Amino acid sequence: MVRAFLLAALLAAPALPVLAQGTEVAFGGMRQDSSLPVEISADQLEVSQSDGTALYTGNVVIGQGEMRLAAPRVLVVYGEQAGRIDRLEASGGVTLVSGEEAAEADQADYDIDAGTVEMTGNVLLTQGQNALTSERMVVDLDTGTAQMAGRVRTVLQPGEGNGTGSGSQ
Repeated sequence: MVRAFLLAALLAAPALPVLAQGTEVAFGGMRQDSSLPVEISADQLEVSQSDGTALYTGNVVIGQGEMRLAAPRVLVVYGEQAGRIDRLEASGGVTLVSGEEAAEADQADYDIDAGTVEMTGNVLLTQGQNALTSERMVVDLDTGTAQMAGRVRTVLQPGEGNGTGSGSQ
């Protein structure tokens, strides 16, 4: 949802980069439906019964509903219930895609119970033609919002629904 002052700023300076300490971003396309199955494909798999983890390596792609996560390495942490996934820890360059929204970062931690994805290190979020960068982004998949922090830079293209929320300076 775009606030009135952001819309006014866009009309006044259509391609002006916005620099801020942190910002909240509408993330409408990325929603969690934990009732859907999680599908994982990879080149290799190592399972550890002792600590309840599975390490997927090489061209890892994870899908749940409309969301796709890709990374070279993903550690799956299982819960106490058999077959229940608690968390996914992706590293080595992560891409998260849902609809027209995509995010990239050095690593990501997807907490399934909390419904959050925390992406850290060189975060790049694209929404249509708009781009936002930061060092950290936490996506709340239940509400469809994201919080970005760590030298946030926003480039908004004029003439389209930008999908960004308010930025604090």
